[in-house]
Amino acid sequence: MIKRELAFESAGVLRRLIDSKEVSCVELTELFLQRIEELNPVLNAYLAVCPDEAMAAAHRAQEAVQSGEQVGPLHGIPVSIKDLEMTKGITTTLGSEMFRNRVPDIDSVVVERVKTAGAIILGKTNTPEFGLSGTTENKLGDACRNPWDPNRTPGGSSGGAAAALASGLCTLATGSDGGGSIRIPASFSGVFGIKPSQGRVPRYGGYGYPAANHFSQSGPMSRTVSDTTLLLQVLAGSDTRDPVSMRETPPDFAAQLDRGVEGWRIAWSPDLGYAGVDPEVVRVTEKAARVFEEMGALVEVPDLALEDPFQAFWDVFSTASYTSYGHLLEENREQFTYYGLRAFEHGAEVTGADLSRALLRVDQLRRQMETFFDGYDLLLTPTMAVPAFPIEERPAVIGGKEVDPFWGYLPFTFPINMTGQTAASVPCGFSEDSASAGMPIGLHLVGPRGSEAKVLQASAAFERARPWADRRPPVS
Repeated sequence: MIKRELAFESAGVLRRLIDSKEVSCVELTELFLQRIEELNPVLNAYLAVCPDEAMAAAHRAQEAVQSGEQVGPLHGIPVSIKDLEMTKGITTTLGSEMFRNRVPDIDSVVVERVKTAGAIILGKTNTPEFGLSGTTENKLGDACRNPWDPNRTPGGSSGGAAAALASGLCTLATGSDGGGSIRIPASFSGVFGIKPSQGRVPRYGGYGYPAANHFSQSGPMSRTVSDTTLLLQVLAGSDTRDPVSMRETPPDFAAQLDRGVEGWRIAWSPDLGYAGVDPEVVRVTEKAARVFEEMGALVEVPDLALEDPFQAFWDVFSTASYTSYGHLLEENREQFTYYGLRAFEHGAEVTGADLSRALLRVDQLRRQMETFFDGYDLLLTPTMAVPAFPIEERPAVIGGKEVDPFWGYLPFTFPINMTGQTAASVPCGFSEDSASAGMPIGLHLVGPRGSEAKVLQASAAFERARPWADRRPPVS
């Protein structure tokens, strides 16, 4: 098999090749490390690469194959870890200059589970400081760049994970999503990712003072629905170290991937009643939404109009950020990014009354969406309001509407963090506008809380109807 093709194979195919001894874990790891060495200087997808640790793990994995030992579901599969997850013995920066040389002595839950499943960790992927931005720039070096156009952002905060996947620098990637940070880069970079329901994947393991986790979830990313499903199965499940992790045993997320969506009632909203959206994004995503009609579902445009919830989101989100890292401000202010300072400073100003009102708005939005899903199996929207834009050039006007450049391009993602629901972004087309021609566009699939299996089922149905995994970016 041509090596370049091997780098883009699914985890399922690689596992079969490893099990049949057609490909060794060592050869596979060497291939990915070589590709990272060649392409990472262009993309800056990885902040840290660990070749010695990866090769040692690959040799151990191959010995297990040769001896016929029972192995885990990710045995020998090359995986990247977002640099918000602690990794024992490997530099973990959280995207911050403050922690440029920090090497933890413990693993996060996510890393523990990836290792137990037998995966080979290649390195730590780029992220904005503390995951506080929807694009991936920080003070550690060059911005992370989009493989479809290196002048454009891959999104954030799991931007390095998405860029690595799209360019064939890993097979699976862990991400995390506190306001869209899996779905934003999945849409901008043309890969598949799912934000699990709040509590589905434990979030134990990180720097800073502990703060209440109302919105953030670790989750899987890959180039295919089946690979993402495989990684979610490994990551999901309760852990007593995370007090909000779901206590129930996760279902078999792959059990219904082949069942389709016939008879489903699906809602489509181009703007949730308040968002400014690029007309081309609406055109591409609405066309994709209508594909579900071809598969036997009823697609309706409901009377769904949300009142813009960003202020409540921002009050809760920034307060948690300030709780965790605000104590570092006094002596280290010059080391923080502008967006980090913006979050911390706002969090410091939020009063107890402000936070109480914001949490009430969160509860109201959750009930509104719970009631909405009494009548629908799924909600479809665009994932992003625009295709990927040039680095450091966030749009201030979208679809003729003035927006806050800090968040106006991601109006569809953060409300789903507030509601605690699950949502995925599937690649559904490419832009044709001359200013952004050839950039991926994602369709947002939202389900009720706890419905990961259902969202994955619908995503797999769309993937069969409109395959995307064979499209590869110029930098690959």
